[in-house]
Amino acid sequence: MSERITTISNEGLTFDVLDEGPEDGAPVVLLHGFPERSSTWREVAPILHAAGLRTYALDQRGYSPGARPRPRSAYKMHHLAGDVAALVQQVGAPVHLVGHDWGAAVGWAVSARFPDLVSSYTAISVPHPAAFARAMKDPAQRRKSRYMAFFNVPLIPELTARRAGGRFDTSMARAGMTPEEVARFRREIVEYGALPHALGWYRALPLTRPGTTDFTVTVPTTLVWSTRDIAIDRVGVEGTERWVEAPYDLVVLDGVSHWIPTHAPRECADAILARVGG
Repeated sequence: MSERITTISNEGLTFDVLDEGPEDGAPVVLLHGFPERSSTWREVAPILHAAGLRTYALDQRGYSPGARPRPRSAYKMHHLAGDVAALVQQVGAPVHLVGHDWGAAVGWAVSARFPDLVSSYTAISVPHPAAFARAMKDPAQRRKSRYMAFFNVPLIPELTARRAGGRFDTSMARAGMTPEEVARFRREIVEYGALPHALGWYRALPLTRPGTTDFTVTVPTTLVWSTRDIAIDRVGVEGTERWVEAPYDLVVLDGVSHWIPTHAPRECADAILARVGG
């Protein structure tokens, strides 16, 4: 049995890790999205633990207080993927990787860049980045992605988040968050000081070179998508399979919002367990 991991280091930064479940369980790394932290897995993780799995939920770059660099270039994908690789190397064995939202985007990159570190991959909500890039040619996906332009405006998003109940909070509610989840966002992101750095992930997007998302994933993969996702349209989901050269499953949850780990934890965990077992 290995000791619990509470922090890891990469590129001179320190990241917080929530290491739970049976100490001898097969390792599962959980990657949160925006604007959430490791607590997004609070209802999924116990189901995985009951199945004998050990989970490592990482507070990613910009979210952990010891890992908040200022330059937007520090949030380019190769840095984000490197942070996860550093965690897996400390775990000391290949892991079953799970990511939601932005965490799913990172998971795609990790699975492609470091396939020897990944036993399986379960992406929640977000399709393969090459499929998503091509989906942006579709008017429906462009409409759903308009918020990304707002997040790239300097300072204004942070200012709108200062007041409880303001524009940022109402936009989270329109995206499907419950009042309790909006309150958690205020505690765990705004008051925690993470928001300006979390927005760095979006602000680094214009630095992405064309074609760098056109990579193939060779580890067994599942994509879980929900029909009431306010940010991701079906077209990118349907285009994902061509980028996976390994066993692949698509799980569609009818009537569920974008926030699958908290709104459909049982279905989310079942998809993970099916992929781990597969």
